[in-house]
Amino acid sequence: MAEESKYPHFTVTSLTAAVKGALERGWSRIIVEGEISGWRPAASGHRYFTLKDEGAQIAAVMFASAFQRCAVRDELKDGAKVALYCSLTVYPPRGNYQLNVLSARLAGVGELMQRYLALKAKLEQEGLFDPAKKRPLPFLPRRIGLVTSEAGAVVHDMCTVLTRRFPALEIRLFPCLVQGADAPPRIVAGIEYFNSCPDWRADLVIVARGGGSFEDLFCFNDESLVRAVAASKIPVVSAVGHETDFTLCDFAADKRAGTPSIAAEIAVPVMAELLDRVSSLGAKLAHALQGRGDVTAQRLDHLGDSLAAALAAALAKAERRLERAMPRLDAAKSLALQSAAARLEKAQAKLEAYSPYGVLERGYAIVTGPDGAAVRDAAALREGDEITARFARGEVRGKVLGANGT
Repeated sequence: MAEESKYPHFTVTSLTAAVKGALERGWSRIIVEGEISGWRPAASGHRYFTLKDEGAQIAAVMFASAFQRCAVRDELKDGAKVALYCSLTVYPPRGNYQLNVLSARLAGVGELMQRYLALKAKLEQEGLFDPAKKRPLPFLPRRIGLVTSEAGAVVHDMCTVLTRRFPALEIRLFPCLVQGADAPPRIVAGIEYFNSCPDWRADLVIVARGGGSFEDLFCFNDESLVRAVAASKIPVVSAVGHETDFTLCDFAADKRAGTPSIAAEIAVPVMAELLDRVSSLGAKLAHALQGRGDVTAQRLDHLGDSLAAALAAALAKAERRLERAMPRLDAAKSLALQSAAARLEKAQAKLEAYSPYGVLERGYAIVTGPDGAAVRDAAALREGDEITARFARGEVRGKVLGANGT
């Protein structure tokens, strides 16, 4: 213990302060080049991020005042390659050394961002992101497939939102990695599973993960995964990262959601609101039908009145026409009767002239035999036949005493 006096003695705070002072004295103004990752604006207006290259990374902060003075502040984001004018310091509460950025200029595009932009341009040229190919999401999906990690809050938050909004929903999870080189094949497998599952066909697939740096989310820029999203027979919602994060999966999906929770809200309506809307529409429909029935009944009443009035007018008109026609009808009737009477008299005279009974007045008689038929030939009679002789007035009966002159 006696030898301890040979060495400097520090508390954690004093050692951190000493390191902080040494760094700030020795590295008070430096320029550091690298690629921005994990760009994060804070409510205070400060910007926090990581500056990295192929071999290392270091935390950095750009305070609000420096950010507002920066000429390229709108270009500072994940993937931007920059040269930072800064000082090297220590953040005592965490004991981390970091860059205090005073200003920045662009120094090119980072390697990952270059790969991202090159693939994006290629797939755009192929038409993979064509808005015309986007399918509308089902209004009331019965089954939703989730392709995400089974660990963490994402799957729990999504299931909570989905079942709260629409309790009758069926949800199935395909657990997979959502970060790193091994993640894309598993995510592709999840999409293909829901597209080919014979006993449980999803109506909608949601590919999701929580927030992270540009590097953390880069697996969602994998070409095979992007093509699988675009080729899905089932509509796909991409919910990767936060509102400000964009991956190629977002462009290939039928719908992009800013966060996984927003994806759940997009996926299904609120059942209670639907029921209220149906009830309201039902009441409006009943009211409309009642109103239409009342209007129809009123129209029928008016039509009935109009029809009655029209019939009465037509009847009155017909009566007036009949009254005007009666004299002509009477004249025509009288003329017709006179003509008929004249024709009847002429026919009667002709009938009397041709009647066999007309000759009786001139002294002739009609003789009929036993069968009542007129006798035209005496040879038709036999002795003893009864005959009848009809005169103009009266008739006599007798027997044939002889025939044919006998």
